[in-house]
Amino acid sequence: MSAKTLTAAVSRYTSRKITGKGPGDQAWQRRAYDMYHQVPEVRFAASWISNAMSGARLFAGRYADDGKIVPASSSHRAAEIVSDIAGGPDGQAKLLGAFGRHLTVPGEGWIVVRPNSEVLSPYVPEDGHEWRVLSVLEIRRQSGKLTAEIDGDEIVIPEGDPDKVHPDAPVALRVWDPDPARAIEADSPVRSSLELLEELLLLNAAVKAIARSRITGRGILFVPKGTRFPTAPGQEPAEDDLIEILMTVSETAIRDPESAAATVPIVLEVPAETIDAFKHVTFESDFDELAIKLREEAVRRFATGLEIPAEILLGLGDVNHWGAWALTSEAIRLGIEPKLGIVAHALTQQWLRPILEAEGHDDWHRWLVWYDTAPLRVRTNRSETALQAHDRGVISDAALRRETGFEESDAPTDEELARRTPPAPQAPEDDAEENPVPQPPARPHLPVDESEAPPRTLDGLEASARTRQLSDAIVATADILIWSALSSAGRRVKNSSACPRPLRARVNGVQLDQIHTVIPVDADQVDKLGLLDGAWDRVPEVAARYGVEAECMTASLDDYTRALIAARIEHRFHDVPAVLASCYEAAA
Repeated sequence: MSAKTLTAAVSRYTSRKITGKGPGDQAWQRRAYDMYHQVPEVRFAASWISNAMSGARLFAGRYADDGKIVPASSSHRAAEIVSDIAGGPDGQAKLLGAFGRHLTVPGEGWIVVRPNSEVLSPYVPEDGHEWRVLSVLEIRRQSGKLTAEIDGDEIVIPEGDPDKVHPDAPVALRVWDPDPARAIEADSPVRSSLELLEELLLLNAAVKAIARSRITGRGILFVPKGTRFPTAPGQEPAEDDLIEILMTVSETAIRDPESAAATVPIVLEVPAETIDAFKHVTFESDFDELAIKLREEAVRRFATGLEIPAEILLGLGDVNHWGAWALTSEAIRLGIEPKLGIVAHALTQQWLRPILEAEGHDDWHRWLVWYDTAPLRVRTNRSETALQAHDRGVISDAALRRETGFEESDAPTDEELARRTPPAPQAPEDDAEENPVPQPPARPHLPVDESEAPPRTLDGLEASARTRQLSDAIVATADILIWSALSSAGRRVKNSSACPRPLRARVNGVQLDQIHTVIPVDADQVDKLGLLDGAWDRVPEVAARYGVEAECMTASLDDYTRALIAARIEHRFHDVPAVLASCYEAAA
């Protein structure tokens, strides 16, 4: 695991910081929160990112010489400090989830940490700390003082000493995603979409008005004079107040959409010579249908402006489960991990390292708070496959824990393993030859569609089959057939639903015969998408030319190519003899 380049900002509240130049006008953040409360698409996007971030895990790590981050041992002081952040895993999940919303909507949030000796919270150990995540609307800076609104009370946060950090002093941390134009200000996906979201609100109001107009009546029905215009109770026959009638019908229709006023047109009597018999006039407008289309376009534009694939907001539609997994993985990499990095950087710079430095650790600057997104990447089918593979002995205990979302610290101890493992029966020495110790059965291979390991034809064949002398001509011909089949399959994958729009940019520079290594395709999709249709039409001619059984050669090439696609492995020329070996054995 290696560290990534971060663009993040964090500031501890000290007297030096509070008197400096502040972040400027942040009025847009109030508008952003208004959009969060008024536009469901904004709430959905922020909640999706929040829920995803809450599933990550924080841990203490150290930079190794090769630049990778090595987790600290559970007994190290850095690991203890990180494990106590926000009171443990449950509090850390809430902390990360809260920042999922704050970094998506206003682009910043605050962390307030207070010793429980001052707070006296019953939910925090007496010698621990209370952690609160607050929005920018709950923090006020005025006259050199920082005031936080916590549980409805205004709490004054004392200034910290910028030159000496006390581990038990109250801490207020401002965490934000810096704006590229002015780093002291925060930036967020919602900020660049504020005008678009204002337009969306107007279109929502227009559609709402259209819906209301549909239930205020069904227009006006003009009839020839001779039929009386309806009059209100107590009204003289000569009093035909059209406006009053229209208002009465509209109010009735809005109040009771199921009433006759909402479905029956208003009847209006006019001179016979002014109309031809009966005529029905409605109140519809050409803008009605346009407003709905414009609203859909506004939602689509907002979705493309987010830091996650637009399909997450718009819906996955016809994307298969491999494509859905790829989109989710892309969302984690591009939308979730950068925000986790911002929070981890803040906790490193203003919590972990200051404490380690204050306690006198010489290598305090090499330790950091980092994140693990493995729990977010566990797929149900891979978890089940991992359990079956482990039972068959083809993957390690560590791989099983990784694929099922557990940590290495969950591994059983030697004592636990000893209790679970029954002692092996000991045969007498003189009977060793007559009663040999039974050997474990050979490890079976997983089906192609349940394994990501290289197919059997790549690594599992006998050495004699690999070294069998085959005709150079048939090997070269088979290599071309395999390459052509993979190229045709790659072209079809690229133009199918298996390659959703956000992933197409990734395959633009990839050779057609290697696209299957970038875009995952389920084994069942090979036939559904017709990836190998017509790939082996010339095999009978080739087989007859070199004295090989056509059916065997077709089956061998097809099995090998399907295995490559399912396992996402590149084709290698030197594997071709092993692929054709069984056909030569059958011919012999």
